[in-house]
Amino acid sequence: MESSVRINNAADISVIVIYFLVVLAVGLWAMFSTNRGTVGGFFLAGRSMVWWPIGASLFASNIGSGHFVGIAGTGAAGGIAIGGYEWNALIFVVVLGWLFVPIYIKAGVVTMPEYLKKRFGGKRIQVYLSVLSLILYIFTKISADIFSGAIFIQLALGLNLYLAIIILLAITALYTITGGLAAVIYTDTLQTFIMVVGSFILMGFAFAEVGGYDAFMRKYMEAIPSNISYGNTTIDPKCYTPQKDSFHIFRDAVTGDLPWPGLVFGLSVIALWYWCTDQVIVQRCLSGKNMSHVKAGCIMCGYLKLLPMFIIVMPGMISRILYTGLRGLMLSVMLASLMSSLTSIFNSASTLFTMDIYTKIRTRPSEKELMIAGRSFMLLLIGISIAWVPVVQSAQSGQLFDYIQSVTSYLGPPIAALFLLAIFCKRVNEPGAFWGLIVGLLAGLGRMISEFAYGTGSCVTPSKCPFIICGIHYLYFAIILFGVSAIVILAVSFMTKPIPDVHLYRLCWSLRNSKEERIDLDADEEETKDDEKDKESVHEEREEPGCFKRAYNWFCGLDQQGPKLSKEEEEALKKKLTDTSEVPLWRNVVNINGIILLTVAVFCHAFFA
Repeated sequence: MESSVRINNAADISVIVIYFLVVLAVGLWAMFSTNRGTVGGFFLAGRSMVWWPIGASLFASNIGSGHFVGIAGTGAAGGIAIGGYEWNALIFVVVLGWLFVPIYIKAGVVTMPEYLKKRFGGKRIQVYLSVLSLILYIFTKISADIFSGAIFIQLALGLNLYLAIIILLAITALYTITGGLAAVIYTDTLQTFIMVVGSFILMGFAFAEVGGYDAFMRKYMEAIPSNISYGNTTIDPKCYTPQKDSFHIFRDAVTGDLPWPGLVFGLSVIALWYWCTDQVIVQRCLSGKNMSHVKAGCIMCGYLKLLPMFIIVMPGMISRILYTGLRGLMLSVMLASLMSSLTSIFNSASTLFTMDIYTKIRTRPSEKELMIAGRSFMLLLIGISIAWVPVVQSAQSGQLFDYIQSVTSYLGPPIAALFLLAIFCKRVNEPGAFWGLIVGLLAGLGRMISEFAYGTGSCVTPSKCPFIICGIHYLYFAIILFGVSAIVILAVSFMTKPIPDVHLYRLCWSLRNSKEERIDLDADEEETKDDEKDKESVHEEREEPGCFKRAYNWFCGLDQQGPKLSKEEEEALKKKLTDTSEVPLWRNVVNINGIILLTVAVFCHAFFA
C-alpha cells in the first residue's frame, strides 16, 4: 500500500517542482515591483489593486487545504449538503462589497478592531477582538490547514510530517514576510488558477471514470464499504449506508445532519462574521483601487465560489466509489490551496498584531518599527503553528471541516451581531457592545468546552454529552447565540447614553454620506501622538547604513520610505483614501452583475434543494 501511494515518477515530480518555482517567481516579482516599505504599502498593497487579483485572492484565502480535505471528506460521508456552505457565500460577498466595505473605507481603517475603536471609542473592544481573532486563526485556520496539507504531502512524497511542514512554511514565509500584501495577493491569483484548473481536470477524470452524472448518483447511493465490523462489534447499517437525502442541500429540520433552517439562517450568521468582518477577507477589499474594483472583485469571488460544489464536493463523493490517480497535479492543487490560505492568514494576523496590539504596547512607533514588528510577528506565528501540529494530530477526527466550523459557530456569532448593529444602528454604544461580546463569548465557550470535554462522538459511539448542552445542532446554536448577543447589545445600549452624531459621521449606514467633519472619540490621544512623532522625527539624525544593513533594508523594502508629506498633502491623501465615489457607468455594470450573482445563488439553492 505504502509504495503505491508515493509519488515517484518523473512526470509527477516535475509538475510539483515547476509549481514551486512558478509560485516563488511570482512572489519575488510582486515583492520587488510594489512598495512595501510603508504601512499602507505592506499591509494594504498601497491601495492600488484591480478587481481580478482581489477576486482571486478572496477565493484563495477562503479555500485552504483544510477546505479541500474537509469538504471532500464530509461530501464523501454525507452528500452534497456541505456544498451549501460554499453557496451561502454568493450572497454574502455582495453584502460585503455593497454594504460593509464602503463604511470601512470611509472610516479610513486598516483593521477591523480599528473600526470598532473609531466607532465606539475605548480600547477594550479593540484589544479583545484582535486577541480573539489571532487565537481563532492559530487554533482553527492555521492548524487545520497545516495539518491536512502536511498529511497529504506525507502520503504523497513519503516525507516526515515535520519536515514536510517546515519546508512548506519556509517557502510561504519567504515572500509573505518580505513582500507584504501585494505579494500575497498576486501569488493567490496564481494559486487560484492552479486550484481551479487542477480541480477541473480531476473532476473530468472522476466523472469519466464513474460514467457521467446519472451513473454517479446511482453508484453513490450503492457505495457501501467492504469492511463493516469495528473491533468485535458489528456497526449499525445507518452509519455506513449513504443517506437517503445525499443529493439534497435542504435536509430535515430535526433529524437532518445539516438541517435546512440551520443552513439558511445559522450559516448566514457564520457567513456574515466570516465574509463581512474577518480581517483576512476585508483586508483584500481595502486594498482595492476604488469602490468599483472592490465590488467587481467580490462578484468574481462569488462566481468562483460556485465551483467547489462541483470540483471538490462531488469528486469527494466519487472517491467513495473509486480511487483514482493523477497525483502530481492533485498535489499541486492541494499545495496551492494550502499556501494561499496560509499566506493570507499570516499577513492579516500580523496586520492585526501590528496595528491593534503593538501600538498599545509602544505608543509612538515609527513606520520602520511597525514594519519590523509585523514581520517578526509572522515568524513567531510560524513557530506557534509548527508547535501546534501534534495537538491537532491527536484531536483529529475524520471530519476536519466540521471541527473548524463548529468552533467558529461558537465564537463568531457575537462578533457578527456587533458589526451588524455597529453599522446599521447608530444608537449602539460602547458598554452595549462590550457586554454583548462578553455574554456571547461566555455562552459560546460554555458550549465549546463541554463539547470538547465529552467528545463529539461518532455514529458508532455516540457522545455522552447531555442533550441540553450538545443536543442543539451547532448551526441552530449559532442563531441562538447571535440573537442573545444582539439583545444584550441593544438592551445595555438603550440603558446607557448614546454616542453623539459628531463622533459617528461616515461610521454607520444612516450617516454614511454626511460631509461634516468627524471628531474621533480618541481624537485627543491621536493629536498628542502626532505632535510627539513630529518632535521625534526632527531629532532622528541620518547616519549612513553599513553594507549588511543596506542589504537587509533592500530585502525587506525598508529603503523605500517615501518623502515626508506636508500637512496639506496628508489631508489630500487621506481624502483620496477614504473616497468611495464611482464612475456611473462602472457602478451600473457592477450593480447589474451583483443582481445576476444573487439570482444565480437563488437558482442553485433551488435546483439542488
